[in-house]
This record gives sequence, structure tokens and C-alpha cells, in this order.
Amino acid sequence: MSNSVIKVENLSKRYRLGLKENKSETLAGQIGNLIKSPWQNFKKLHEMSRFGSEDESVFWALKDLNFEVREGEVLGIIGKNGAGKSTLLKILSGITDPTAGKVEIHAQVASLLEVGTGFHPELSGRENIYMNGTILGMSRKEIDSKLDEIIDFSGVEKFIDTSVKFYSSGMKVRLGFSIAAHLEPEILIIDEVLAVGDFEFQKKCLGKMEEVSGQGRTVLFVSHNMQAVSTLTQKCIYLENGEIVIHSDTKSAISKYLQTKNSSRGKYSKEPDPNINEIITVNLFTSNFGHTHHNGEQLKVDVEISLFEGIKNGNISIQICNSYDVPIIHSWIFNDVKPILHQAGIHRFSCVFPSLKLYQGEYYCRIILASNNGNHVIQVLDKICLFDVVMYEQSRAYRWEKDSCAYIEDFYWQN
Repeated sequence: MSNSVIKVENLSKRYRLGLKENKSETLAGQIGNLIKSPWQNFKKLHEMSRFGSEDESVFWALKDLNFEVREGEVLGIIGKNGAGKSTLLKILSGITDPTAGKVEIHAQVASLLEVGTGFHPELSGRENIYMNGTILGMSRKEIDSKLDEIIDFSGVEKFIDTSVKFYSSGMKVRLGFSIAAHLEPEILIIDEVLAVGDFEFQKKCLGKMEEVSGQGRTVLFVSHNMQAVSTLTQKCIYLENGEIVIHSDTKSAISKYLQTKNSSRGKYSKEPDPNINEIITVNLFTSNFGHTHHNGEQLKVDVEISLFEGIKNGNISIQICNSYDVPIIHSWIFNDVKPILHQAGIHRFSCVFPSLKLYQGEYYCRIILASNNGNHVIQVLDKICLFDVVMYEQSRAYRWEKDSCAYIEDFYWQN
């Protein structure tokens, strides 16, 4: 069995929130503050060191984390914003110290945590390669041997002798990743910085990380891109509120994360108003866990409508929209196709998309209730029943014999 290169025991990190300094803009006030500053500094240090268990200003970014990473393992770290992912990586990279607990690292570490980390703005890209390589513990001879490869991979060769202060954020992240990936660290730690790069460079980075992991080096990878995490990693840690929810194989960890993330997103519900016609409930169902949809699988949207009085020439429209508010799929049923919504009471519809093929990303439902076959809108529910489309570990053999168009499966009316 391979050796452990990272061992974390009872790791915790806390911060104090809300401490403010009283600053005076007047000359007399500044002189007074200068005279009082020794006492104020002592008081401030005392306050910062006093972490009472009941003190509401204390924020625990990490709480009692325990895990090991073995040599050659590619570990994904996932969770919502503010879960503690970046704080964990900063501790592992030696940027900040933990409040409690212990971290043991038995290998050389290279980190890429923020765009342009460690770059000197007045130095050129070439000079920053040498500076960063030296910081990472490489000799000049080692950097020389990799220099052309680093520059070529970064794609900024035209500007390599230009000061980094003139680089765009995308150029900085290209160069920063290229340095970290090519200087052959034993452990490579990468935060969600690849989102800054363009699509072509992201593909190059993912390919490089696969190459690095294939060489037996250890990689810690933080990302909100579940496709990338599932492709690159074998094991995964899901963090929530600074604690480990699950540390297991990647498929189980992603499943748990998406279940939690989507637990209430695929539903819309309200109490019916007996005086108006309105849509009162919408529920989204997929073939998979939570409210996450796998590309090519079935998706069903249930709609319940409460009518105070019947609607003449009514219709119901169901749209699936992407994160740019663009309708991708549109399904509807009109009164002249099938008599609907004629009487007061509860009406239920089930709209089925038997083989919904969408690219990975976030989508939502838009439901429209109208009369006169769409000429008069009664109610619009927008941005409801959010769901994610994922494409990892899916079957390549889609059921092409299925009709990919949506249809109304069930119609039910209750007086």
C-alpha cells in the first residue's frame, strides 16, 4: 500500500468577526489616537486572543477535520461557497496556520490558489517563472530545462518579456498554472482558478492534471465543476460549514453533495387563493438522485392549478430555460387540442421529456397559465424548480429510438 503524504488530525481554524477601529479624520483626533495607541493596541490584542465559546463573533472556518491523502492519490474537495475549501488549502500550502490540530506533509508542495499568486507585477513573465520556480524549491538548471515547455503551454509566449502588470487575469492564470504544473512537485494543490481561463485552456489544464496524476504524483483539486472532479479524481471530500460530510469515492461524494444542494430546488408550492385562478404547485422529477438530471434521461414536470372559475380556451405552457434565461425546450397544450381548464377545481398536468439532452449546467422551469389560447396571460412562474444537468459516468449509448419531444402524459381534474 502506498504511503501517506498528507495527514490531517483534528484540524480547526477560527476567526474573529466584526472588530473595527475607530478612526478620527481630525488632526486633534489623530494626535489623541497616537497618544492612546499603546493601550488600544494592547486591548485589541487581548480581545483578539479571547475566543469564548459563547462569543458570537467567533467564526469556525474548519472544525475537527481528519483525513489522509496517500501518495499518487487525486483527491477532489467540493462544497458550497464558504464551506472551508480555500481555508483548508491555504493551511495545507503553509499560507496560514491552523488554530488547533496538526498537519503532516511528507513531500514537496506546489499550490495554485489565486490568479497571479506570487507574481511580481514589475517583473516580466519570464522573470516571474524563475522567481516562482525558486520559491517552489527548484534550481535554475531545473527551471532552464522546463522553460520552453512552460512558456509554450501557457500560450503567452508573445508577451513573455512584458511586465506581468499588463497581463489580463486569464493570462496570469495561464502562466501561474503552467509554472505549477511543469515544475514537477510531488503534491499539486489547485483551487478553483481554472474558471478564469477560456474553454480551450481549461481542456489543456485538465489534460495536464490527468498526466500529472498518471505519473504517480498527488493532486488536491477544488472545483465546482462536477464533470471535472469526476473525471480527474478517485476520492472526494465534501465539506459543509467547515466539517467533512463525507470522505469516500468520488461518485458517492458528488451524489451526496448534489442531493443536499438540490433538496428543495425542484419544488414550488403555495397555498391556493380561493378567489383567483393560479398555479399552486410545481414538482420536478428526474430518473436520478435529488433534482439532478443526467443528459439523455427522462425528466417530468408536474403542475397543479387551482381555478376559482373555469377558463375559456385555456392553455398551459412549460419551458426549460438555461442560466442565461433563454428557453431551450418549450412544451404546451391548448384547449383546441384537448378540452382543459373549463371548470373550477384542481387541475393537474404531467409534462414528460422522455430523453432530455441538455449540456451540463444549471437550468430552471418557466410555467405560463393563459387563456384565449395564449393571448391573455393569467400567471407566469419564472425561475422555479432549478436543477443541474450532469454528464459524468453516463452511458454513451443513448436510447435514440425514443421520441425526444415532450408530451403531456397525464391529465386529471378534481372538483
